[in-house]
Amino acid sequence: MNIKILENLKIINLKKLIIFAGLVLICMLAGIINKFAVSQESLIWYGYLFKPALTPPDWFFQSVWMFLYVLMGISLYLVLNSKNINQEIFQKIFKKLRINPEPCLTQGNKKHAFILFGIQIFLSILLIPVFFGLKSTIGGLLISIFLWISLCLMLYKFYKIVIPAALLIIPAVLWSSYLVGLNLTFWMLNNTQWVSWSFKHNLL
Repeated sequence: MNIKILENLKIINLKKLIIFAGLVLICMLAGIINKFAVSQESLIWYGYLFKPALTPPDWFFQSVWMFLYVLMGISLYLVLNSKNINQEIFQKIFKKLRINPEPCLTQGNKKHAFILFGIQIFLSILLIPVFFGLKSTIGGLLISIFLWISLCLMLYKFYKIVIPAALLIIPAVLWSSYLVGLNLTFWMLNNTQWVSWSFKHNLL
């Protein structure tokens, strides 16, 4: 009887491991897709753009995105298995900070969380093709704004389901906030009408 229980536990753990690895790989696939979205022609265009002082090198962009996709995959796995996660430590810490950490494990809440997760993954994949493929600084700005909004909403939904999953999304929210500022500056520096207006009003 004990042998059967151990065998069942092994099967369950193997299934969980496969699901965990699959979710992480699916999220990382978004980063791989983005890598192929940048052509040599778009890189030449990018090279001629006026760039903000805080523009990171290309390798840094790719590394950060891949790291964030891994965190997203882990956070999604935690939401899927929220009933099996002990949140007592996090709840005690949040209560001391006078923050209400009570979970809301309704089916509708999870559904909304999954929808928001799908939206932000789609927008993160769309960002690079629009900015580089369409050579559109304004398009990159708009998508980065929508990405930031979807990540903030997803953070809230994840927080209501399982706190550790929400904590893993914080780096993505911070990164998307930086991207909004970066894309805004890209648009301002490379938009002739904005530059002309700024010089006219002594803003530059």
